[in-house]
Amino acid sequence: MNPRHLLLAVLVAAIWGFNFVVLKVGLDEFPPILFSALRFLAATVPAIFFVGRPRVAWRWIIAVGLVLGVAKFSFLFIGLKAGMPAGLSSLVLQSQVIFTTVFAAVVLRERPRPVQITGIALAVAGIGIIAWDYGLSSPLLGFMLLVAAAACWGVSNVLMRYARPADTLRFMVWVSAVAVLPLFALSFLTEDVSALGRLDWAGVGAIGYVAWISTLLGFGIWGLLLRKYESSVVAPFSLLVPVFGMLSAWAFLGEGLNGVQVAAGGLVLAGLAIPQLVGRRAARTEGRPELLVPAGR
Repeated sequence: MNPRHLLLAVLVAAIWGFNFVVLKVGLDEFPPILFSALRFLAATVPAIFFVGRPRVAWRWIIAVGLVLGVAKFSFLFIGLKAGMPAGLSSLVLQSQVIFTTVFAAVVLRERPRPVQITGIALAVAGIGIIAWDYGLSSPLLGFMLLVAAAACWGVSNVLMRYARPADTLRFMVWVSAVAVLPLFALSFLTEDVSALGRLDWAGVGAIGYVAWISTLLGFGIWGLLLRKYESSVVAPFSLLVPVFGMLSAWAFLGEGLNGVQVAAGGLVLAGLAIPQLVGRRAARTEGRPELLVPAGR
């Protein structure tokens, strides 16, 4: 990867990591499902009028829109609203890799390699330690919602393996469009939507960042890199997302991690990194691209 593309890959990881801080700001302004609906509306309009429809069957667009756009982001936003720290959330959400591997083995009959099983074992151990340590001082609801969000993300990754969109950005714009109406309906039925009448710059800025910077710009750059390089070269940069997430949460929100959480986070990152780095040659030999959509986009 040439230096310019290397910097772009790091930039995307930083954008997606900082996204968790912005989500906390947005959730101070809006109820969680309403904030998610506004985010997807802003990501859809006006982009949908310029990108064209992806060459993918409607059933995959609708399925990913409901599982990823509605379910996953509802669980994520409600979990953050329930008190889950932004930095820790960026790490726990990466457990989607575990769910993706397990679901792919069951549904797609993809047999995990020994290095993947080792990585999953390490990541599960780290997530378990975080759950135990977090549960000693805080309600587990937020943590469990983040795990549910990761599970939904794993399902959507398998769906996207079936869909195999040639243009990820175009696909995500249309997936965003599918999510808008169900999210607004859920919000109007379950939340106080009076926040719509008192928009301020913080709320507008949060919506703009997560919709245009994190989603459209982030996926535009990520798609460019995936078109130029093998996924085994690009995907490991997603491991920087929780690093930037925890650093930005520390810098801007004053969040800290205790020693147990740092050690557990190291186990999770090691579990995620080992299959990516050790299995890189095997993935290239098989010629099987791994579709990985990093967290908090």
